Amino acid sequence: MIQNDKFKNDDGSVATDRVEAAKRYLTSIDWEALRYERFASPGFDPEHPLIGEIDPDWKLDPTKSQDLSKYIKIKEEADSLLEIIKSGPNNEYTRAENSLLMCQRVDLWCAGEDEVESAVRHLYLLGKRFNSNDPKGEVKPDFITEFYPGASDF
Repeated sequence: MIQNDKFKNDDGSVATDRVEAAKRYLTSIDWEALRYERFASPGFDPEHPLIGEIDPDWKLDPTKSQDLSKYIKIKEEADSLLEIIKSGPNNEYTRAENSLLMCQRVDLWCAGEDEVESAVRHLYLLGKRFNSNDPKGEVKPDFITEFYPGASDF
């Protein structure tokens, strides 16, 4: 959405607040620390799917809130940035997300040639753009440089 100027205001101008929030969401959130701090309280997972039913007031527990203080801080920042990103007019974020999902979800048995070709082209371009990225800065090759044959009976 940033690259294609999809963050727009009602008047058609670029929504710089949502663009900046998206950039901060992608670059300033320490995702590794969030994953690590998620399990700082022994035997407790704040992202458990049924946490609302199992322990809805877990943040009021002094032990859990102290153990998970870094997690809560990072998670609240990420959630607030995501709310800013999603706050655009006409559900622009949801529509863009659904469009991307529809490109990726092609029923190869029922789809026509154009839909399959569009999905394959889209996934190829995503792979081309992101498969060579490495957070450690190592550059991966654009193509396979070594080949090891599998089982001989194939």
